[in-house]
Amino acid sequence: MAYTNALSVYRETRIRTASQGQLIIMLYDEAVKQLDSALELMGLNASGKREPGRIEHIGKAVGKTQDIITELMVSLDFEQGGEIAKNLFALYTWFNKELLEAQMIQDITRITIVRNQINELREAWGEAALKSVEAGRPREGVNIAG
Repeated sequence: MAYTNALSVYRETRIRTASQGQLIIMLYDEAVKQLDSALELMGLNASGKREPGRIEHIGKAVGKTQDIITELMVSLDFEQGGEIAKNLFALYTWFNKELLEAQMIQDITRITIVRNQINELREAWGEAALKSVEAGRPREGVNIAG
């Protein structure tokens, strides 16, 4: 019980003290983690069939990812972000559409494509955050205007 409490406090502190760039990276990390979980659950069992009992768990993992993507969408600043923010909004909208459709038909390929693109965005944000820290602006984080 104490361990669970300590872990919860650690996670909350980590989030509260993170820069904007670090928060974006955390969201991308969790989205990738949830999609990896969904993909693993979509795999075939030993007899070469999908287990119908996994559909609910797949739906939860994909749903959490869609919630994360929606959070990323509402964090965009269109005034400062300009064209980049518009492009990210369109990409996030496409991610959610693809995930919705892929989940309905249990399409591993489409979920994998979205997962890989989210991971690419995560890598780009990671590089930007690292450059920000190297430039001596660790608490400012990455400008999430886009």
